[in-house]
Amino acid sequence: MPLQGLCWLVCCRQGFSLLARDHGEKEEEESFELRNQDEHTHTGRGQLEVTLSQPTRTANGTPCLSGVPEEKRSLITQKSKMTMDEDPEVLVKGWLLREVQGGWLRQRRFWFVLTTDSLDYYSGPDRDARRLGTLVLTSLCSVLWPDKHTYKQTGYWSLTVYGRKHCYRLFTKHYNEAVHWACAVQKVIDSKAPVETPTQLLIRDIEENKFNPEVVEHIYDHNPILRYTQSPLYAPLLPFPYGSLHHTHMAGKGYTSIREEAVRLFNCLQQLESAREPIPLIQGILQTCLDLRPLRDELYCQLIKQTSVTNSRVQTQTQTQPNPQLRYWQLLTCMSCTFLPSSSILKYLRFHLKRVQSLSVDPEVESYASFIAQALEKTRGRECVPSWEEIQGLMGRQEILCTVHYPGPGCCQIPITSHTTANEVVRKMAERLGLQDSRNTFALFEQNACWEKAIGGSTIIADVITRFENLSAKDPDSDCQCRLCFKLYCLLDTDNISTDNIEYLFLYEQCHEMVVRGQLPACEDDLLSLAALRLQCLLGDFSALSPYPPLEQLFPAGVVEARALLAPVDPPGCPSFPGGLLAGTLWGHKRRQEQDQRLRARLREEGAVVMSAILERWKALAGYSRRDSMAAYLTIARQWSGFGCTLYEVDFYISSTGSFSQKLWLGVAASCVSLYRQGEAEALESLPIGQICSYGVSDSNTFRITAGDRDLLFETSKLTEIMQLMNAYFSATRRQLGKDDCISMETNPKLHPSLLELPSHPLVQGGRTQMRLKGADAVEMEDKWKVSREPQTGEQVQELTCYTASQIQKGHGALNRAPAIWEPAKYHRQRNNLT
Repeated sequence: MPLQGLCWLVCCRQGFSLLARDHGEKEEEESFELRNQDEHTHTGRGQLEVTLSQPTRTANGTPCLSGVPEEKRSLITQKSKMTMDEDPEVLVKGWLLREVQGGWLRQRRFWFVLTTDSLDYYSGPDRDARRLGTLVLTSLCSVLWPDKHTYKQTGYWSLTVYGRKHCYRLFTKHYNEAVHWACAVQKVIDSKAPVETPTQLLIRDIEENKFNPEVVEHIYDHNPILRYTQSPLYAPLLPFPYGSLHHTHMAGKGYTSIREEAVRLFNCLQQLESAREPIPLIQGILQTCLDLRPLRDELYCQLIKQTSVTNSRVQTQTQTQPNPQLRYWQLLTCMSCTFLPSSSILKYLRFHLKRVQSLSVDPEVESYASFIAQALEKTRGRECVPSWEEIQGLMGRQEILCTVHYPGPGCCQIPITSHTTANEVVRKMAERLGLQDSRNTFALFEQNACWEKAIGGSTIIADVITRFENLSAKDPDSDCQCRLCFKLYCLLDTDNISTDNIEYLFLYEQCHEMVVRGQLPACEDDLLSLAALRLQCLLGDFSALSPYPPLEQLFPAGVVEARALLAPVDPPGCPSFPGGLLAGTLWGHKRRQEQDQRLRARLREEGAVVMSAILERWKALAGYSRRDSMAAYLTIARQWSGFGCTLYEVDFYISSTGSFSQKLWLGVAASCVSLYRQGEAEALESLPIGQICSYGVSDSNTFRITAGDRDLLFETSKLTEIMQLMNAYFSATRRQLGKDDCISMETNPKLHPSLLELPSHPLVQGGRTQMRLKGADAVEMEDKWKVSREPQTGEQVQELTCYTASQIQKGHGALNRAPAIWEPAKYHRQRNNLT
């Protein structure tokens, strides 16, 4: 019975401790004594010296002096002070718990002493106590600060100090004490001179003597660390901080520490020599460098080491011997097209390439060195590692073929490199298809059966291809395979396109895509006529034996669903479900299944009715040629006033008058920006391009367009795409007017945005978008931006309104009034009240 009571008491105490820990019980305050600069003159200590005065009662095993007689207490205090005064290098000392391996105790108490050179721990605070361990502190040491997660698990605040050979994981009950120790150790580490490896010192010597070939060759001959080797590497070539990656966001990828991963990289390099299929190994190495940025310089140094040559090696090498360094040159080629090294390593790499070209007798090695030198001039940061096809091309120093589709069944094979951007591919496609003189603009799109997205002009196409390859590898059986598509982007002139030009086919195909998606407001009769014209264009005159495409490729699926939902799902006289909870649940489930079956049957019936109506109209089109069918199709589509605009779904909209709407379309066109109810042809709001004062992202998912006293404020998930398209329209209009800075009101008042400095592309920072300015009027920033701020849930939302310098000089009337301040808090309250 006493044993059970004791166990109950221990459990209760542990439970109360955990409860206090979870609910943030205020811990006991620590008292610290920090020595300042003035005390340095009296005691002879430096700025890093910190003295810790322990509290009278601690919970981590520190001895308590409250029960000790006064004489002994004064003796201990004097002895402690005498020890501190006699050892001026001691910065902090005190009791801490340290995690130990083995034994039944996971944590043991030790007396820790921090000096300017090391962190030592002793068996006790006495002068004759035995020193049990030392961790020498250098600039490569690191400190892992205390975190609340560990405190909730263990009840202690922990800090971890990583050294070259040892790792001290220390614990204390008090947060202030843990932070104090972490700060003191970090200050000692920061005060140390940077550690330089032998490789770094030799690189510096080579840089200083690069114009003296004899000295350089002497350095290479007498330092094996710079030369090719088949032996393993036991330490990195560059200095890396000690410590683990388990506490970082890379912990889930299996990485241990930077130093260990650097040694593993060299092991992988040596495996390349004998690998039958090197591409997966190369992709793995590049992925490691993509995840761990510090390893890029290390890998460059390892590859330079493994591709280095000396005079003696060149003299003994013959043409018939296979070159063991060939795989290293291939990997170095892939690296040079994926990542750029730091400036110091880049200089070393360029010197290495010139040296190899001057010494090597292997023409293939010289070709690789020349290719890498040219690639370094073009490479910028990549988002993905090269794809299988790209690596295969790089290993042979060849371009790769990229398949680009365009509206209709056509496609083109465009040769690209690792540096080719989307703008370059668009230019090549326009030249190949004869569209370079078109007034409309084109763009590349990522496209599959479900969605499409415009690709930014500066995007590297090789990254897009890699993304497609990764998606295909994740779901190889999927029917929605991604592809690149070349399409019309900004429709500036749709009336003067020749019917003989392929651009006319682009316009027709993209118009039909809008119809099928349900983004062309038209009556059902017009939609049936459009579907019949589509069949006539594809298949010619009606034939009962002609296989025609499915209904979803001819007619909007939403219209068929709307027709099916008009009829009641439940037949008249349907009995109500019986009473009782269980019976009601079972009956309700059965009833829902029956309703779903009836709805699917109704959809099939309506689909058959619509298809038969389309076929009847198709029969009446006998004799229409393909060109006549396309012309009639576009004639019907042009009846909508918004023809030529690009529609984006808007989740929520609030006007300047305070009215609300949900589930709308935002139409962006060359002449105006409009809002439509889905399925309706008339616009709710329409702002001519020439009246737009400013536009941009005001919140994480809120877009605002201002035109004088009118505002369009809406929520959408397509913020980036809308910004890109509006920027593209303004840029295209500016190019057509022959201006590089801004649109002149005197030249074309219709297309002039009266209060707008044309942006080149959006810059997303901190959840909001700013507009980068171009042109001669972008000299004085303070003359063009007016900023209004309104706090929103503790954050500042910045709204930008831009004015041209010419309008400021003319004293435009709009500048004399203060810009309207958007009130986000009021907007969100109104939105919540509506929803």
